[in-house]
Order: sequence, then C-alpha cells, then structure tokens
Amino acid sequence: MAQTKYIFVTGGVSSSLGKGIIAASLAKLLQARGYRTTIQKLDPYINVDPGTLNPYEHGECFVTEDGAETDLDLGHYERFLNVNTSQANNVTTGKIYQSVIQKERRGEYLGKTVQVVPHITNEIKERIQILGKSGDYDIVLTEIGGTVGDIESLPYIEAVRQLKWDLGDHNSLVIHLTLIPYLSAAKELKTKPTQHSVKTLMESGINADILVCRTEHELSDDIRRKLAQFCNVKQEAVIQSIDASTIYDVPNLMLEEGLDTITLKKLDLPDDTAPDLTQWNQFLQRHKNPTAEVTIGLIGKYVELQDSYKSILESFIHAGAENEVKVTIKSIHSEFLDVDHQNSVISSLDGILVAPGFGERGIEGKIEAVRYARENKLPFFGICLGMQMAVIEIARNVLNLKDANSTEMDDCTKNPVIDIMESQKNITQMGGTMRLGAWDCELKEGSLIEKVYGKSQISERHRHRYEYNNAYQEQLEAAGLISSGINPQTKLVEVVELKDHPWFIGVQYHPEYKSTVATPHPLFIDFIRAAKVFSQKRK
Repeated sequence: MAQTKYIFVTGGVSSSLGKGIIAASLAKLLQARGYRTTIQKLDPYINVDPGTLNPYEHGECFVTEDGAETDLDLGHYERFLNVNTSQANNVTTGKIYQSVIQKERRGEYLGKTVQVVPHITNEIKERIQILGKSGDYDIVLTEIGGTVGDIESLPYIEAVRQLKWDLGDHNSLVIHLTLIPYLSAAKELKTKPTQHSVKTLMESGINADILVCRTEHELSDDIRRKLAQFCNVKQEAVIQSIDASTIYDVPNLMLEEGLDTITLKKLDLPDDTAPDLTQWNQFLQRHKNPTAEVTIGLIGKYVELQDSYKSILESFIHAGAENEVKVTIKSIHSEFLDVDHQNSVISSLDGILVAPGFGERGIEGKIEAVRYARENKLPFFGICLGMQMAVIEIARNVLNLKDANSTEMDDCTKNPVIDIMESQKNITQMGGTMRLGAWDCELKEGSLIEKVYGKSQISERHRHRYEYNNAYQEQLEAAGLISSGINPQTKLVEVVELKDHPWFIGVQYHPEYKSTVATPHPLFIDFIRAAKVFSQKRK
C-alpha cells in the first residue's frame, strides 16, 4: 500500500485569512484528480471541543455523523468534498492534554516526567496520523488553527517539524497562508509582514514549501519574485489568493494558480489527470445566473455574527442554485421581534426559518414569528429550537394552553410540551450530554416531509437536549400539528408539519449539517421552491 501523504496548512500575519477554504479548495482539486482526500483541523484552544462555546466566541458548532462537536471549518470540508468527517478530524489542545493526563494517571508513562516535548508533541503526531493510517486516504490535509508565533500554537508547529522528519522526503509539505496588505496611501502591496511570518516559521524549524498570499490586488511578477527570494520558496510556489465573490470560486482560482500541480510535484505524485470539476462548475453556473429571487427571514438570537449560522447560510446557497433562485437572507434578531414589528418586518418576506439555539433569550420573538407564518400561510421552516417554538406556539394559541413552554425556559410550567430527556435529568456536567450525531427517523406515509425526501426512512444529525413531549401528541395532532417523523428507537417526534398550510415543517434535527455542493439538502431545496411559489403568487 502506498504511503499516505500529509499536507500542513499554517497561517501568518493575521487570523481569519481563510486557511479552511484554501485547505478545502486544494483537497477538492486533488479529489477531482482521483486522490482520496480528507482534512482535519487542529485547534489550539483548551476547550475539549466547541460544544460549550458561545456562538459569538467561535461561530457555529458543527456536528459530524458520529456525534463529534467540532469547529465550523469541518462544515466547509464536508460541503466541498462531499465526504463525511468524524471525531478524528477535529483535535483541540484540550483533547490532547486530557488524553496525556489520563495516560499519566493510568501509569502509562512508567513514572517519567511528563513534558510538552515529547509527550504532548507525540500525542499530536498520533492524532495527525490516525486518518492516514486508516488506509482510507491517499492525502491528509491538516489545518493548524491560529497564527504562527502564537504561544498556544507552538506545540503543534513542533509536532509538524518532527513529523516532517519522521515521514521523510516527498511525503509531506507545508503551505503557509499569509496576508499581503495594500497601503492605499502609498498605493502598493507590502511583502514585509509575510517575510517576517515566514521567518517566524523558520525559527521553529519549518520551511514553507508553498506560499499562499491573500490579497485584494493582483500580485505582479516582481512581487512574486521578491517573495520567492526572501521566503525561500520557488517562484512557481508563490500562489495568489485574491478576494473572490464567493468561497465556491476558490477551487477554480487555485486551479488557475497551479496550487494542485505544485503540490503533486512536491509530493512526488502523478500529475497526469486534469481535475474534473464539471459538477462543481454546473453548480457555480446556476448560483451565478439565477432566474428569480426570494427573501428569507433568518430569525435567531445570534444574528450579529453570521458564522453562528454558517451551515444554514451555505445550505441556502446550495438550495438556491438547485432552484436557480437568488436567496437573499434577512437576519432578524428574535429578541426584538414582537407583535408590533410583525407586519413591518415579516410581511415582505417569502419565507422564514426559525433558527436553532439554546436558552430563554429571544424565544418569545421566535414564537410570534411562528404565529405569523401559521396565520398568513407563509412558508415556515423550524430547525431544532425552531421546531420546538412551533410546538409551543400551537399549544398556546390553538390549544389555548397559555402557559405551554419548554422546561428549558420554565421548569415550573404546567404544560411542558417540550421537556428534557429522561436520561439527561440527573446530568449536571456540560458538554457531551446531548443527543448528538446521526439518528434514524421514519416518515409518515403521505406526509409532506415524505414527499420532500422521496423516501420513508432517513438519517439526520442531532444536537439537542430537550424533546417533544409525547404526552401532548394526541392534543397537538387534533389541533392540526401532525407528527410526521418518528425516531424508531425512542419513539420521539422528530418532525412536525401543519395540516392545511402550503409549507410548514419543523425538524428536531439539523439538516444543514448534511447539505453539500454535490448533494444539496432536499428540505432546503423544497423550502426555497415553496418560497418561490409564494413570491410569485404575491406578485
């Protein structure tokens, strides 16, 4: 069996330059050439996983099929590659230290002094190579979070230095992503920050093999030559990454720059097959040439930071392209949405999505939005907490159970239409206590949801702690809220839909986690189709 090759992506000068998108784009190009690729993210924070992080801190928490709560970059990896990630694809400093300390407590180090080198670095190297040793991949890309020079990134950089030596020539390479700032006063691009960043990397014992330069302006041959000379790389390995109108343009831009070609050359891999991006470019063509437009209200409480709903926003792009529709998202903060604002804010929309979330803040606004969509036949899509708000709204305003609520918001409510899972009631430790990962669901014959999926058995990813209370199922169904998706193992309700409404669906799971460029999620596709119909009727 051929040895797995490793690519490490580091960043310098500034954070948020898009290491994840560059890694995903290169992986896509290599995959399009026939290489089996995957990407992992090494995060230098001490949290064990992003599961307990506030979305304002780190954006959304992405959930894999096997229930790992991970960094949002794994969502990009899956959307680009259409390949599932797993627990092994996201490693944090917290996980590394937790594992090493547990080994020390079990006596596995035989009484030796446990140190950053070699014990922490060895643990990091093991985690990096788990995917490579599985035999499932030809190339593993590893994105190292943070910026070169950060104290918290040093053990990862040292682990990469050691691993490059362990692997030998042509079996690994380092791509360094930096910023080439443009000084408008001087009207020139400056290379000095990149030179210093590469120097910092070299001080750690690592030479960059490829330099990817984020820029707002084209890099001239003179600048490329200067970067090559002072950063110790070949000129062909200086890659321009200019600002793009959409992240989905980046694979084509990297193809034009020859990033995949220089990568294969340095890894001593065959470069005799041109990348097949036919399906990718068909998606881009539809995305950039819509024939209609709809406006969707995204109603949530983290709308100030768009990364909080990253997978949802990307799912709308996929579904919009499938329908040849431009989807304009109007972010609406649920905390400030009340009856007085309904007509002015929501009346101009073609559909609303009530977003996932945790906690009491902003839920009354979400409930009001559900009421408006129900009464005005506006296409409604509720995800996780959004589905629960639909249950509460109908319990309150149709069944007249005025105090109906979730025990997450009011643990003394007399009508807990949403309640905590029995198995979770005695758990107090945060993190890992929720229903996570892929669970099966059986769809009701003849229901809208079955029509949307085109089948009766599905599997979707979850991330929640509270559930639909089956004690109220009979009453709610009598009020028109059909339980159209049931988990076969637990008998818990996964999907609700409203009878006598053109499109009103709430799902307990997170369909946005499974939408990719190659396979847009059917729920988002059909929701946008319904919004398009609503928009055309209104005109």
